[in-house]
Amino acid sequence: MSAKVTASRAAICVKRISIFVIVAGLFVLLWALPTDRAVGAFINWVEGLGFWAPVIFGFGYVVAAVLFVPGSALTLASGAVFGLFWGTVTVSIASTTAAGLSFLIARYLARDAVEKKAQHNKRFNAIDKAIGQRGWKIIALLRLSPAMPFSIGNYLFGLTAIPFWPYVTASWAAMLPGTFLYVYLGYIAQAAAGGGQTQRGAGQWALLIVGLLATVIVTVYVTQIARKAIKQQTDLDQEPKTMPQETDSQTPNTTNQCTGWPRDTVMTLVLALFVTMGAACAYLNRGALRGLFGPPTVTLAETYQDKPGGPRFDHSLFQRVVSTHVDADGWVDYARLKQNSDDLDRYIATLADAPFDKLGRDEKLTLLINAYNAFTLRLILDHYPIKSIKDIPSAKRWDAVRWRVGSYTWSLNQIEHEQVRPHFTEPRIHFALVCAAVGCPPLRNEAYASDRLDQQLEDQVRYAHSHDRWLRYSPDQPGTVSLTSLYNWYGSDFEQVAGSVIDFAARYSTQLRAELDAGRTPTVKWLDYDWSLNSKENKQ
Repeated sequence: MSAKVTASRAAICVKRISIFVIVAGLFVLLWALPTDRAVGAFINWVEGLGFWAPVIFGFGYVVAAVLFVPGSALTLASGAVFGLFWGTVTVSIASTTAAGLSFLIARYLARDAVEKKAQHNKRFNAIDKAIGQRGWKIIALLRLSPAMPFSIGNYLFGLTAIPFWPYVTASWAAMLPGTFLYVYLGYIAQAAAGGGQTQRGAGQWALLIVGLLATVIVTVYVTQIARKAIKQQTDLDQEPKTMPQETDSQTPNTTNQCTGWPRDTVMTLVLALFVTMGAACAYLNRGALRGLFGPPTVTLAETYQDKPGGPRFDHSLFQRVVSTHVDADGWVDYARLKQNSDDLDRYIATLADAPFDKLGRDEKLTLLINAYNAFTLRLILDHYPIKSIKDIPSAKRWDAVRWRVGSYTWSLNQIEHEQVRPHFTEPRIHFALVCAAVGCPPLRNEAYASDRLDQQLEDQVRYAHSHDRWLRYSPDQPGTVSLTSLYNWYGSDFEQVAGSVIDFAARYSTQLRAELDAGRTPTVKWLDYDWSLNSKENKQ
């Protein structure tokens, strides 16, 4: 066996292994990265567009395709956003529009540039000849087969003799199977990532999976048929028995000088190495990455013991602050508080002397909740007047390490995500820690107290679930329940305690509970989060 044949076989093996590593690495990246939150945020934004959502989505798809951006990710997203039917319709219209627009650009506006790129392409020359002989049939076969990449093909077809409307019609019809497959995959992925948003029974999942498998089988079968037909019609696989000697001036060298492998094999290997490194880094830092599109995911646990005879901390100063400057519905008189902030500042000073490590479980949680809310009030006053907490520069907002509790100095995010959530199996705190926004549950006009903490937390959650700013559900329209985005951001916390977001919410809604008990699970939608300041001027 010649060294050349051995190197060729080694190159093929390396390329196949590299492709497998790339696919596996991408799966690891998708698992480690907060793709569910990214998709959730994207879906929430798109759904907020209402009637214009598919129009804007389709416009973005067309622009991406014309600029050679692969449309597979957007096609997957359409299934998650719009569902099977409307996702397929949206992408079908958008992809056909992109195909037609690129065709016209190549034929009338950029013909010289595209033609220059295509003239040395053996594959295109064979396809061009076949299209000239068989017209739209070859276009349809190429759309069914991956022989010609979508975005590139759109331009190259503009150089052929095919008329515009037969090209567009054939492209539209032949792209439907692949479009439906990718939309189906996106729909399945959204269903799987939905968690507590949409609960499906085993029968429903079986139908979805069987439908997916059937779609994959049909698509693969049709693709194989198209691939064989393309080979027969264009003679792409038929090489002359003898090839003339080519010099370096005639064709570019496509072999790597060091390995003797084709350049595409070397590039695939390099890409596999980069994907592997990226996947490894993502896996090792998956906890931190979860915070890219929202709060980090944590495992709730009870790490502190009750200490009935232990020390207690005095919150009377904070009680005076909130009872004076916060009304019964949680609206804050910041203007008045800024003029009379002595009690707030004295309370914050006492927090620096708190015996934090010696406190029992309920005392610790009470201290952390009151401290968080007091620090947030001080933060707003430091920048008042403002319209929203988000008007404060991010470096000075939730990540600023400036707040003293005992011997520790923390940021607001550290208090919530490092000191509260991992140490208390208590998702109700998300209705007690107030971020000074209208979308937050209201700030109580009383300080939390360790001997009444459970009752106060329960009151907070029940209050939120009785107001349409945080929960909207009507038995007259049982298919959908709208919940505060807190459930979206901290979904894992609620799932760890109640099994799902919707089951936790149903604890505080008798109508929703009755719907679930009847075996009907509404789809969850997220309410817009109003970041306007929770000041009395914004009282609604």
